[in-house]
Amino acid sequence: MVEKRWHTREDSGLELDAQLRWWHDGEPVEHPKVIEAFNKGLKVTEDGRYKLEFGNDWCFVKVHGPAYGVTAVDVSEEGVSVRLTDRTAELIDPATLAVGADGALTVRVKDGRATARFSRDAQFQLGELAVETERGPVLRANGREWALPVSA
Repeated sequence: MVEKRWHTREDSGLELDAQLRWWHDGEPVEHPKVIEAFNKGLKVTEDGRYKLEFGNDWCFVKVHGPAYGVTAVDVSEEGVSVRLTDRTAELIDPATLAVGADGALTVRVKDGRATARFSRDAQFQLGELAVETERGPVLRANGREWALPVSA
């Protein structure tokens, strides 16, 4: 007989893998509305843990890599911003861009407490802003330039 697993706020059985796929007790979460709700409810705490919130209810989640996905890149007078899978948008610091071992671009978000992984489309959008200069690679938009780290 298999023992019943007791889910708690501290041990919810929920995990987010490095490819931004949700899992519960080792089984993939596949329903699009559930995935959307999980993405929207994911928050990073002050101590760096990840919390899934639904109204007044919440639980901690294990995150194995980037916690957010970048779905689009926008340019404004303020700079370059990204739209994230939690349905928020924020300006990025191009100095925090990095390339993972799998070639996916990442950036620090949520006041530097979390990492977001670019989708292919978003990575392509950002790449269209990148140019090589005598000083090295930069993002160029609206007459402004932001230096890119060599690794990007």
